[in-house]
Amino acid sequence: MEENNNPFKTLLHFSKDQKKGILVLFSIIIALQLVYYFTDFSISTKQSKEEQEWLSLQSSIDTLKNEKKDSNNNIYPFNPNFITDFKGYKLGMKVEEIDRLLAFRKLGKFANSAKEFQQVTKISDSLLNAISPYFKFPDWVNNPKQQNNYKSNWKEYPKKEALKVLDINQASKEDLMKITGIGEAISDRILIQKDLYGGFVSMEQMNDIWGLSPEVLLNLNKYFTISALPNLKKIDINNASIKELGQFPYFKYPISKNIVTYRSMNGDIKIDDLANIKAFPVDKIKIIALYLQF
Repeated sequence: MEENNNPFKTLLHFSKDQKKGILVLFSIIIALQLVYYFTDFSISTKQSKEEQEWLSLQSSIDTLKNEKKDSNNNIYPFNPNFITDFKGYKLGMKVEEIDRLLAFRKLGKFANSAKEFQQVTKISDSLLNAISPYFKFPDWVNNPKQQNNYKSNWKEYPKKEALKVLDINQASKEDLMKITGIGEAISDRILIQKDLYGGFVSMEQMNDIWGLSPEVLLNLNKYFTISALPNLKKIDINNASIKELGQFPYFKYPISKNIVTYRSMNGDIKIDDLANIKAFPVDKIKIIALYLQF
């Protein structure tokens, strides 16, 4: 017998039982297709009594919602001088009419009547008649006599004395207290600090005084200055002892000791040497140097 070398014939060769199985499978598929096309799968739902009651109330709920929307569109009394773009749009004003009002207000002017409002904005008579009933002008516009009463009841207070620019080293306690934010305690603190230094050489020294806010410091620099350096008793940095150096407010004991140590190791100190001294307040060298004798 010749050997069958065709692979397709081998694949398509079924036994008797396999042919029966394939036939049954096709029968099931065809039956399911017929059931799918000819059977109604929609689920019939029955409404409960509660659901029916809720549905009957739905129309009432919709009515209430519409009434709420309408209430949001109610117009309340307003001053027409302060109409915004959005407010004007809702009132039915045109863009150019709103722009005329805004330009008028930028000049610092006010419309004091419905007629004047129309003259400024150029709105139509029909729109004016629709919105003018809601115009609310200040009481003094409607009652000029009331404005006169306001003026008659106005109390004039004496003007505050104008401050002159003074040298901080010549300022008295009363001069300092004229600055807003400076009371007796802070003014005393400034004068005590001035005595410790022997006089201020820079307005930057105000930053070291406790209790002065940035606003107060700004006013101090506005009305006080250093017009001339005070007559200082300078410290001889190359001969003063640790104790003598320690009496200067900028030199605490560690700094005073470091100055003497640096001096003994490097000889006389010059201005340029101050930054090389351990723990020396280098951010205040320009101020401190004015108190020193080299």
